[in-house]
Amino acid sequence: MIKKATFQEKFDLIEKGHYRRIDIPIARLPSHTLIDMPVFVYKGKQEGHSLLLTAGIHGDEINGVVTLRRLISEKYLMPDIGTVIAIPLVNIYGFLQNSRDLPDGKDLNRSFPGSQGGSIASQIAYILSKEILPNIDFGIDFHTGGSKISNYPQIRCVLSDEKNVELAHYFAPPFIMESDLIDKSFRKEAAKNKKSILVYEGGESLRLDELSIQEGVRGIKRLMHHLGMKINKDIDLSRKPIILQKTSWTRAKIGGIFDFHVLTGDYVKQNQILAHITDPYGSQKYSIKSTKNGYVIGINHMPVVNSGDALLHIGLE
Repeated sequence: MIKKATFQEKFDLIEKGHYRRIDIPIARLPSHTLIDMPVFVYKGKQEGHSLLLTAGIHGDEINGVVTLRRLISEKYLMPDIGTVIAIPLVNIYGFLQNSRDLPDGKDLNRSFPGSQGGSIASQIAYILSKEILPNIDFGIDFHTGGSKISNYPQIRCVLSDEKNVELAHYFAPPFIMESDLIDKSFRKEAAKNKKSILVYEGGESLRLDELSIQEGVRGIKRLMHHLGMKINKDIDLSRKPIILQKTSWTRAKIGGIFDFHVLTGDYVKQNQILAHITDPYGSQKYSIKSTKNGYVIGINHMPVVNSGDALLHIGLE
């Protein structure tokens, strides 16, 4: 039997100034259809930084997939200096099923570093840990809010890490917020290997959000410019992101119909009425007020809520 070339062997064969798509075999569906994970590798004519772009780790988070698709279709990701590795769709199983998780019910982003002989989630995590991370310096991992939760475009990173903050400012989203490393996440596994991966959040799952997609595209272009990978004089470099040191969720005190009066991105003041919760019969109306000055960075779009549900995510400078 002829031994197939590994990802690393295929990666090393790509010459400077060239691009190649490498399909990493994952597993077979019950129908015996082989599932591959396409990895797009772009090597500039000169050596330099190596940037990883990933999306779709949660299969129902589509905005990042479209963001990377646009950059690929624009033929923008070929750098002049350095290397770009783009994986537009990591969790193909979840994508096919409109699901956050894999068929085994596992969350891929809680499965790192994974193992070669474990569950499907563990196997994919192992591939990212052992075959992709060794080839990169830093990266952006694209996500959205969860079901019915819409996030305003934001970068999540560790604010005490100078490299994290530098990269976040290069990307220049509307908001940069403090976010601790989560156990068994891709970002924490990268940090263990001295690699900086930031999380970009925008929009909600199973919904395309044009603002979030456009902010993601512009952010990658700014990042590549600042890193000297691809100079672009046409992009706006004047954005000064707002740094959010803390965030808090405003929760429902009672159940009922949730009617919000603010939008994501809005600045709100203490005691400002943000929303109302009413009963279905017109006899009760409960006002939700902001407890502090801050920015609305996430909203729950579920119209019917229960007591204790997270409704509005407020970021504090």
